[in-house]
Amino acid sequence: MRTLDDLDVSGKVVLVRVDFNVPQDQDGRVTDDARIRGALPTLAELREKGAAKLVLMAHLGRPKGERDPALSLKPIAARLGELLELDVPVAESLDPSALPDGEVVLLENVRYEAGETKDDPALAAQYAALADVYVNDAFGAAHRAHASTHGVATLLPSAAGRLLQREVETLNGILAAPQKPLVAIVGGAKVTDKIGVIDAFLDTADAILIGGAMCFPFFKAQGHAVGASLCEEDGVAVARRALDDAAAKGCRLLLPTDLVLGESFSADTTVTPLDGVDVPDGQMGLDVGPRTAEGYAAEIVAAGTVFWNGPMGAFELEPFAAGTKAVAEAVAACEGTTVVGGGDSAAALAQFGLESRVTHLSTGGGASLELIEGKTLPGVEVLS
Repeated sequence: MRTLDDLDVSGKVVLVRVDFNVPQDQDGRVTDDARIRGALPTLAELREKGAAKLVLMAHLGRPKGERDPALSLKPIAARLGELLELDVPVAESLDPSALPDGEVVLLENVRYEAGETKDDPALAAQYAALADVYVNDAFGAAHRAHASTHGVATLLPSAAGRLLQREVETLNGILAAPQKPLVAIVGGAKVTDKIGVIDAFLDTADAILIGGAMCFPFFKAQGHAVGASLCEEDGVAVARRALDDAAAKGCRLLLPTDLVLGESFSADTTVTPLDGVDVPDGQMGLDVGPRTAEGYAAEIVAAGTVFWNGPMGAFELEPFAAGTKAVAEAVAACEGTTVVGGGDSAAALAQFGLESRVTHLSTGGGASLELIEGKTLPGVEVLS
C-alpha cells in the first residue's frame, strides 16, 4: 500500500478523502469530533510538506443524491476550522474554477452526487480535475467502492493517509503477528453479522469471548432455553458450526455462564439475576452476569493482544451496563496491545471515559470487521 512517504505533494493541490461522518445535535453542532481529529495528523503533514492547497471530500448520512440541508457539511467545516485555526470554506460545486480560496477547502457532501455510491467514472473524473494528487484517509469508508474512495484513485497519483495506514497495519498485525495470548471479544446482536470475524480468530486466537444477544443462538444450539431473549434464528446453525470448529481447532470459545434478565427492553423493567443460562419464558437476557464478567476480565487482563468488537449487553440501559463496563475496564487495564473495532465498542469506551486507554481505537466499524475477516477493501486495494 502506497503511503505519504511515496507521494510528492510539494506545490500541489491534494484531494483528500476523509471520514467526517460524525454525529450532530438537533442544532447541527458536532457532538463527537473524534473522526475529525483523526484526520488532523495527515492534514498537518501534507501542509508541512508544502501542499499548495488541500481539497477535502467527505460524506454525511445517506442523502441518496438529494441535497438534504440537514446533511450539509457546513457545521463540520466550522468545527474543522476551529481545530485547524483557519477558515474552511465549503465548495458547493465541483467546477474547478469555482473552488473557494483557502489553504483547506471542504467539498459539500459527496453523497449529494447521484453517481458517488455507484463509483461513476464521470464523477470520479470531476473529482480528479480538482487536484494533482489524491490521498485517502477515510478508513471508515474504505470498504466501499465509491467514486471518492475508489474511482478517483485510479486517475491521480494516490496514497494512503496516516490514519488509513495505521488502521490497516494495526488490524492486519493482529492476525499476522499478535503477542500471545490473543483474546478476541465478540458481542452484539447477530452472530451472522460477526461469524466472519469469529472464523478468522478461530485459526489464531487463544480464546474468543462471546457476549451480547448473539450468545443466545449459541445457547439454543446447545439445547438451552432462551425465553423472550433476542435470538436470531438464522444464527443457530451458524453458532453450532462455530462451536464444532472451535473444538476441532483447539480454540477456547467461551460463552456466558450467568446472565442479567429483564421483562422488557427498558431501564425501568424488573431486573433479575440468573445463575445459569436457561432463560425462563417471559424473560429476556440483557447482560452477562457478574461471574461471566469477572471471568472474561481475567482473560482480557492476562492477554498479550486483545481485539474487541461488540458490547456484552444493552449497555445503553443503566441496569444492563455492568458487563460491558467490566470488559471495557479490563481492556483499558490490559498491558498488551488492545484494539477496539469501532461502533458500539467505541461508544462504550466513551461512555465509561476509557477511550484514551487503548492502543488503537478504530474509526471504521464495518471496515475493521471486513479487514479482520480477510476481505479486500476497494479503497485500500486501489492504493496498492
